[in-house]
Amino acid sequence: MKISATYAWATMLTAIAAGFPPVSSYAYALDSQLNCKSNAHAFIAPLLKDRYIDPNPMRVEANSVNAFRPVQGSNLTAFGFRVSAILGYKQDDALFKRGHGQPFADSAYGAVVIGAAESVEALARQYGSRAVIHQVVPLLLTAIFCSGP
Repeated sequence: MKISATYAWATMLTAIAAGFPPVSSYAYALDSQLNCKSNAHAFIAPLLKDRYIDPNPMRVEANSVNAFRPVQGSNLTAFGFRVSAILGYKQDDALFKRGHGQPFADSAYGAVVIGAAESVEALARQYGSRAVIHQVVPLLLTAIFCSGP
């Protein structure tokens, strides 16, 4: 009798779990978008639509670069590194707030990842990205940044 009760519980838990998508189904790799052949709107809009990032920027720099926080459980990655922030600005685009200073560019976008700049840059170049790689916090945070179109 114990075996059948255990089997019933296992079957029920399996059925319940099947109704929930696995955590990895929320993973979203940004590698191809960080090839710097796009613009900030095309990069940010799908992330907002699919609710990978909070629609309200956590910070707007004086140069108008908006920093968006990934939503909990979104599991965004860039070149295999976990994303801690998404960056973007496109002039005259309602998705972005304007800073108090001169905008950095008409359109710029990217991500801040957890990892050392040398490692991030090596993998970015393997993927063919021409993004600017900049260490934000030594051995901890690195920005991957595209400006253009």
